[in-house]
Amino acid sequence: MIDLLQVATLPPALIERLSENYQIHQCVDGAGADELLEKVGPNIRGILAGGTQGPDANLIGSLPNLEIIASHSVGFDATDVVAAQSRGVLVTHTPEVLTGDVADLAMTLILMVTRRVGESERFLRRGEWLKKRMDFGVTVKGRTLGILGLGRIGKAVARRAEVFGLNIAFHDIQPMGDLPYRHYPTLTDLADASDILLVACEGGPANRGLVDASILKSLGSKGYIVNTARGPIVNQKDLIEALKSGVIAGAGLDVFDGEPTVPDELLEMENVVLTPHIASSTHETRRAMADLVIANLDAHFSGKPVLTPVPPQVS
Repeated sequence: MIDLLQVATLPPALIERLSENYQIHQCVDGAGADELLEKVGPNIRGILAGGTQGPDANLIGSLPNLEIIASHSVGFDATDVVAAQSRGVLVTHTPEVLTGDVADLAMTLILMVTRRVGESERFLRRGEWLKKRMDFGVTVKGRTLGILGLGRIGKAVARRAEVFGLNIAFHDIQPMGDLPYRHYPTLTDLADASDILLVACEGGPANRGLVDASILKSLGSKGYIVNTARGPIVNQKDLIEALKSGVIAGAGLDVFDGEPTVPDELLEMENVVLTPHIASSTHETRRAMADLVIANLDAHFSGKPVLTPVPPQVS
């Protein structure tokens, strides 16, 4: 059997299926890593990674026969792709198959935070409705949704948002061609023009803290931020302060910096909708993601081109 090193928490069903044809060595939390790598390191030909857990340059460099890193995610910022590709190691991910579900959750958070759905449910459960009416939310029709990163997911959210009567604007460092949405050359310009700012760009060191206090200030006291991409893209400290001080009106968050730990300040806020990184968490999508991980590995080890390689990150 071909030896694979698992460095991310992955669905048990995927590991069970892979175990039929591969030898899986688990090293998720780092415990016993040195002993394990000393024993099986030279045998490892593939790594199983995830969107928030992946191999760094040191681990990649320590495996002399490593050929492929298969990430069970669309995002690949947890893996040092440059280090891998620099030594000819393939990196694959699972794009497209989770686009619809992530876009659905993003749209759900947009509606929940503006209509105060989470807050209203808590209001009802506490029995407050017996005493008074809850304050109003706001309608999304006619407002501007600014999308930071108009990739697959950003475009899918835009299509959904148009149905609800939202105007679409975006900022992206990649040329988008001829689109019916208004483009803003800077993130500050986009935030200033938006009522709701959706974070849908790639994660990684280059985008850490991209949405900071200045961007939130530009979004304004009637503005909302929704993040279904990566937690560190938003400066979490600045976000908490902006929410506490009324710099922005509210937030819908599926991802966090340092997850699964979520700051108490966010947990205590009524104007924030929080979900535990569930954007792609449906049976259908997770099955499709697992299928693609297996298909990439099987293709590579049978001498065929992989289906969904990560684009080259090195020149």
